[in-house]
Amino acid sequence: MGLVGADIGPVRAREEFLHGGTVEGTVRSPILDSWQRSRSLGLAPESCELPYRPDLDLDGRLVRAATPVLDRLQARFAGRNMNVSLADGHGAVLQRRFGDTSLVRHLAAIQSVPGFVFAEEFAGTNGIGLALAERQLINVYGAEHFAERSQANACAAVPVRDPLSGRIEGVLCFGFPPTDADAALNDVISRAAGAIERRLLEQSSTRERALLQAYLDARSGAPAGEATVNGQPGGLAGSGLDWRDEMILKERATELISAAQRAAVEVPLPGGRRITLLSRPVTSPSGVEGVVIEAVLPSPHQHLAVLTTAESAPGPPAPQALAPAPPPGPLPGGAPERPAAPERPAAPARPPGAPGAAGQPADGAAGRLVLIGEPGVGTYAVAARRRLELLSEASTRIGTTLDVSRTARELAEMAVPRLADYVTIDLPEAVLRGEEPTDPRAGLHRTVVHGIRDDCPFYPAGEPVDLRPSTPQLRCLADGQPVLEPDLRTAGGWIAQDPAHARRLLGHDIHSLIAVPLLARGIALGTASFYRSRDPAPFGDDDLSLAQELGTRAAICIDNARRFTREHAMVLALQRSLLPQSIPEQNAVEVAHRYMPAESRVGGDWFDVIPLSGTRVALVVGDVVGHGVHAAATMGRLRTAARNFAELDFGPDEVLTHLDNLVGRLDRDEGTEDTAGSTGIIGATCLYVLYDPTTRQCVMARAGHPPPALARPDGTVTFPELPAGPPLGLGGLPFETAEFILPEGSRLVLYTDGLIGGRHRDVDTALDQLRGALAHPDRPPEETCEAVVRAVVPEHPADDIALLVARTHALDPGRIATWDLPADPALVSGVRAAVTRQLAAWGLHDVVFATELLLSELVTNAIRYGAAPIQVRLLHDRTLICEVSDAGSTAPHLRHAAGTDEGGRGLFLVAQLAQAWGTRYTSGGKVIWAECALEAPAGGPGAAAAYFDDIPAL
Repeated sequence: MGLVGADIGPVRAREEFLHGGTVEGTVRSPILDSWQRSRSLGLAPESCELPYRPDLDLDGRLVRAATPVLDRLQARFAGRNMNVSLADGHGAVLQRRFGDTSLVRHLAAIQSVPGFVFAEEFAGTNGIGLALAERQLINVYGAEHFAERSQANACAAVPVRDPLSGRIEGVLCFGFPPTDADAALNDVISRAAGAIERRLLEQSSTRERALLQAYLDARSGAPAGEATVNGQPGGLAGSGLDWRDEMILKERATELISAAQRAAVEVPLPGGRRITLLSRPVTSPSGVEGVVIEAVLPSPHQHLAVLTTAESAPGPPAPQALAPAPPPGPLPGGAPERPAAPERPAAPARPPGAPGAAGQPADGAAGRLVLIGEPGVGTYAVAARRRLELLSEASTRIGTTLDVSRTARELAEMAVPRLADYVTIDLPEAVLRGEEPTDPRAGLHRTVVHGIRDDCPFYPAGEPVDLRPSTPQLRCLADGQPVLEPDLRTAGGWIAQDPAHARRLLGHDIHSLIAVPLLARGIALGTASFYRSRDPAPFGDDDLSLAQELGTRAAICIDNARRFTREHAMVLALQRSLLPQSIPEQNAVEVAHRYMPAESRVGGDWFDVIPLSGTRVALVVGDVVGHGVHAAATMGRLRTAARNFAELDFGPDEVLTHLDNLVGRLDRDEGTEDTAGSTGIIGATCLYVLYDPTTRQCVMARAGHPPPALARPDGTVTFPELPAGPPLGLGGLPFETAEFILPEGSRLVLYTDGLIGGRHRDVDTALDQLRGALAHPDRPPEETCEAVVRAVVPEHPADDIALLVARTHALDPGRIATWDLPADPALVSGVRAAVTRQLAAWGLHDVVFATELLLSELVTNAIRYGAAPIQVRLLHDRTLICEVSDAGSTAPHLRHAAGTDEGGRGLFLVAQLAQAWGTRYTSGGKVIWAECALEAPAGGPGAAAAYFDDIPAL
């Protein structure tokens, strides 16, 4: 039902969207766009409150035209669970009809009572609101609705337009259960809307109808071979011209009507074709004067339909409401304004249809009516069309990003030069930070300066502006209304701000100003100033309305960008707080790192460096599916869990298995796994690398994550072949490891897929760029990070990027001492002596006593409770690490011995003497390890010996 993907249902897609998941490609684009707009408007699915308007005109022009059509629809759907509603151009329901009248008693008021407003800004995704937003026939099924209360409904909705103006007057909507969905309903609702539109046409201007009748009367003697429809001269429909051709002809015809000149104009069409438009006066019997425009078409273009005036201008009202009739008298004569296309010379008037006259249809050609109307109406229609074109274009060009400054600049670029010659935009510093301004008149910053020239001396962008209360900008902010200054030479408040600066602007022929407050949700976010210089006429009321409309549309986009900036900053702060604040000290690898959030949203990328026992280190990078707070919080949970699992000395495959189980539990706990058992929205990828500097052995495992890059000291760069492993959260599938011996000085580069992936990037190209950036073995990790960022990171990252560069070190063999022992308690004293000699050789005399005691306990336990072979190893690193390994699998447990116990105190003493200790399991048994400081505790050996005053000799 409206979804592209075959493996995901609408309910699931909606849940994924609401939880920040990616649903592109699984939901129809109009629905997804509406969901995104609904979220950006701050709507919540469970609380979409609809305003109620009791002051509606329930007997207006639209209702009168629609009532007979609604009566027929009610009769057609009699007895069915069908709700037919008519809404006005603002989404307010004017009438409701029910196939089953008993439904009224069971429906909520918003579904049965006229007056509730279903515009998208209040109701979210729904049929009426989406038809107004998309301006076309719309179907919405079940879970595609944004509001939860509409989940059980389906609907089809189509705009109802005024055929003369092209303006949307209302919306016709069918509501029904999703099980009753039928493609035939689209045809029914389209034909019903067409019937309403035809009835609206019948209510058109009596003045225009009089002009049309006068034209028809004049054409009553047309040649018999000329095409007509119902006895009337044909229009453009069915002429073989496509809609683009018709738009070009109607646009030019509207200009000819507004010029009120007799002319024959040749209009070029795509493909090298040309059509001649004829413009000539017509007068009704009552004295109404107008202009008729005909198209001279080749004779094959027959069977056309009549069109009338304002159809070319999709916005203005019916003609009689636009301009008064011109005074009696002849229409202006003279040659028409020269258009871009070649024009034929004007011809004298002649009776319609007379063959062979210059500028008129000749034999084999037919004159077809294109438009007819009054010149004043035509002038208004041209201006209105241009304003509507500007507003229509602004709706697509303003707000293309969620960046406050860029959105403000898009407003300026939209207005210059079609409305103004220069635009400046001032926003409070709080808005630029993403905050809601407490006083929009304070802390203003010049955010944008844009115009037809760069040398105009406005206050420069990027600097604070301190405006006086008398300036138009602060006046409009104080009152919340636009301010028009038609003549800046007499604008005292504007001049008082800075008289010298005002003189410089006036010297650049700037003479008129409109200051518009940028209002969104009742909050002033700044001000936009529109200046005129080239056109000697000052701004007028129409310009004021257009500037206000542009400012309002831009303000909504700026507010969306501001709120996104605030939320982005909050999520980014959370994300950064959950990432490592510093890299722990260790000698195994030298590390540099970068975290770069996406340009528009923060995700769940993370990295970590975890020191482990035996001088080893774990390197981890991961990527949580989704963006926003949810992804950042999930990332923090996974990073903490990964560190805990690592410190338990699990292998890479075991760590990933535990993380996989954790993600599965998170899915179940948050109710994100559906009954079919498919994966929930929480998912992640991870790469886990374990490096041992004593053996230079590197063990890796990955869960759906890109493999690392390995740059060897000789300059070669490879991407090791690792078993892929499933992403975290699928459950039940094993993870495999790969082992490598790395030369000292190798660089391991771990990264998330944001570094090499992207909708418009080729992965192989990105990997080649990464390989080139790493092919410099002499670079330290920090410089390597910088080189990778410069070479590989896109200018505008679409996804988060985590980058970790680690250059490996090897522990000097001279700092490693190893002894193999048989399981003989008598040999413990010999080990103690050997250890004493080794510590003396390393210059660690101060820790000899404590180390002897510690090793004595560990070796004795291994002999007593473990299994051969037994090995003792000392590692001289940042600390002294003592390891005793055996083939047994039983781990010792720390306990407090009672006063009468003769044993049980050994591990307690180990814990007292060591900074840390623990057990590490291997494929051949276990290792008990302990780390000791390289300096003796305060008080020297005597202080350490005090622990053993009451302990029997070992």
